[in-house]
Amino acid sequence: SGVISLLRPLLLDVVPTIQQTAALALGRLANYDDDLAEAVVTGNILPHLLCSLSEKNRFYRKAAAFVLRAVSKHSPQLAQAVVQCGALETLVICLEDFDPGVKEAASWALGYIARHNSELSQAVVDAGAVPLLVLCIQEPEIALKRIAAATLSDISKHSPELAQTVVDAGAIAHLAQMILNPDAKLKCQVLSALSQIAKHSVELAELVVEAEIFPVVLTCLKDSDDYVKKNGATLIREIAKHTPELSQLIVNAGGVAAVIDYIGSCRGTVRLPGIMMLGYVAAHSENLSMAVIISKGITPLCVCLIEEQEDHIKAAAAWALGQVGRHTPEHARAVAAANVLPALLAMYMDIHSSEDLQMKASILVVALKNILQKCTDLPALEPLLHDAPPNIMKHIVGQFSKVLPHDSKARRLFVTTGGLKKIQEIKAEPGSLLQEYINTINNCYPEEIVR
Repeated sequence: SGVISLLRPLLLDVVPTIQQTAALALGRLANYDDDLAEAVVTGNILPHLLCSLSEKNRFYRKAAAFVLRAVSKHSPQLAQAVVQCGALETLVICLEDFDPGVKEAASWALGYIARHNSELSQAVVDAGAVPLLVLCIQEPEIALKRIAAATLSDISKHSPELAQTVVDAGAIAHLAQMILNPDAKLKCQVLSALSQIAKHSVELAELVVEAEIFPVVLTCLKDSDDYVKKNGATLIREIAKHTPELSQLIVNAGGVAAVIDYIGSCRGTVRLPGIMMLGYVAAHSENLSMAVIISKGITPLCVCLIEEQEDHIKAAAAWALGQVGRHTPEHARAVAAANVLPALLAMYMDIHSSEDLQMKASILVVALKNILQKCTDLPALEPLLHDAPPNIMKHIVGQFSKVLPHDSKARRLFVTTGGLKKIQEIKAEPGSLLQEYINTINNCYPEEIVR
């Protein structure tokens, strides 16, 4: 109906209320979908909108920032159009406004521009937004703190260089102080911003840790808000993944036990960062993996593997169990004792049930191999002899061929439970590694028993 072209001249109307209401209408249209946002850009609205903005009242400035946010949110191309019309300089000026509502609206628009990619985020940084956003998180208004923290998170997420810019502006200390703020939404954004900084490098993760976030951040894992819990676990995961030293620091602060409790207290994707964190900690070293075992981490991971519906959560739990079990026979025995090997094998064999899980099949195979290559717990391995496909069977039989020659009790059990009989039924390629393993096992017994 040509509404956008009718609204454009109203942005320059002599009556301020008409100006701001026209801007609000355009913002709501642009917010609705990307076609309407595109129409706002092609209708040459943005230059009109920004015309003599600094002279307008706070209501108009808020409405104008809303239009810029509504256009920017849909795509990098639309956000780029907002940047090209000179909006960043205007939005940065609004960050210095006396009115907190104007600051909030400007911060929100800058976040929606920065979140798309590193180029747009860099443009926001180059416009001088970061030091002003760090001032905004120190303002008394909770809504302004939330949006400013979210925008710092959106700027930091793309690259170590962008995260470093946020760090250099002194953001970490102020963010760390707000971890215990009673406002759940603010805590979410603060934890997210610290995660986005810590994820990039060891150096950045160490700077976050040096702000004394431990053990304070562990309280977030018991929060009543699922998003606070998840973002808290994500922050701990992003720190743990870098080095054994950072993981050890988390263990010393009681972080592993806290994450294990957290996994047991929630369901679904909220669990995921906790599962991954335990996997990263266990992957670093024998001692750290043992810390997960001693803290009784295997059972909750098994529960996630069996009871979760989402394939990516199952796959993450399988991966984490593989990391726990891969170091020594003692580690592998701890995982096998939880009776998880049949469940892992069943998931791998049932791969046709879901395309997503087919993609995760390689994770399941690696997890199984990690545990099997160290597992000397023969009773736990024996049930797998009946179902395993060739690529897994090789590792199972290999473990039997390692243990049986040196353990007479195990040899006796292997016959009475039907394991030796099962070995004779395996069709192995002559000269293959699997055939060698079978020959080694058969050589442990007199020929008439093998027959």
